[in-house]
Amino acid sequence: MGTLLVIEGVDGAGKATQTAKLFERLQADGKNPLKITFPDYENKSSDIVKMYLNGTFGAHADDVNAKAASTFFAIDRYVSYKTRWEQDYLSDRVIVADRYVTSNMIHQASKLDTVEEKEAFIDWLMDFEYGIYKLPQPSKVVFLDMPPQYAAELTKTRANKSTGEMVQDIHESDRAYIQKSYENALWVAKRYGWHIISCVCDGCIRTIDDISDEVYAYFMK
Repeated sequence: MGTLLVIEGVDGAGKATQTAKLFERLQADGKNPLKITFPDYENKSSDIVKMYLNGTFGAHADDVNAKAASTFFAIDRYVSYKTRWEQDYLSDRVIVADRYVTSNMIHQASKLDTVEEKEAFIDWLMDFEYGIYKLPQPSKVVFLDMPPQYAAELTKTRANKSTGEMVQDIHESDRAYIQKSYENALWVAKRYGWHIISCVCDGCIRTIDDISDEVYAYFMK
């Protein structure tokens, strides 16, 4: 089996940047990595994800319950796996992922109020994506800890990834939801043993290269 390295974080944490940096470093090491991103906006499989994020089913994230919303993202991942990277993974290739099943753990579990509800949901999610869909489980997960107030500054001029327009999706535009997702993400990262990297030091955002060095060092252990 291959190695699946996942980089997670809330919106604006620098996931795409750090995934690209890790991919480049692994390439330089001669490891022949493959980079994947979720949602896979270049594939039709993400169409229902786009509809959800752009408000077709409700203007707020909570308008779609955690399990229903999770299935949208899971289908996209299943299609990506079966059509793009299954054979690479089974051939022992290193796969570098910008978000994964772990994103449902962060964003959808944040819709639930109690620890018991969150744990029951994550148990269901793991059975659904890893059990029924038989997606591979991550070898290691890094969580980029970027507090929402800092992430907001980094994303205020960023285009919507699903549309390319300067309009935020229902996750990005809901500050209360972003805060809940961040708090939930810290709990999930600690509960499920992800490696947490603090992106802010002494009130300042660390440099891209500084964070990249820590990401690389952890994954290469």
